[in-house]
Amino acid sequence: MAGHGPALFYDTEKVAIVPTGLCYPGVLPKGGDKPPRPECAPLWRKRILDHLPNIRLTLLVGSYAQNHVLGKGKVFERVEQFERYLPTYFPLPHPSWRTGMWERRTPAFAQTILPALRREVARALAA
Repeated sequence: MAGHGPALFYDTEKVAIVPTGLCYPGVLPKGGDKPPRPECAPLWRKRILDHLPNIRLTLLVGSYAQNHVLGKGKVFERVEQFERYLPTYFPLPHPSWRTGMWERRTPAFAQTILPALRREVARALAA
């Protein structure tokens, strides 16, 4: 994806960042956000996605997004089995300290998953 920087990432004709819940859930007592409120995704998500008719790839980042779209499951298993969800979805872990530990213990993330993610994003943007 060389040559594709912030200008492409912020191009609203090509990239959309859509949260799962679309309502701020508040903060957990020990830090971090609470889970998405259960009424928000059903109320807003389809309405927003209806305005994005040419979606070529959806990155499902973290358990909330993956569980909402794919049903209950294990994030890291889905990430390791990303091919099952292509070409529509690409499951990814939510960035956190746990993810960093998992990445270090899972060489396939850097060797296989990230290169595949780059290819799929390039494919989606080129179409």
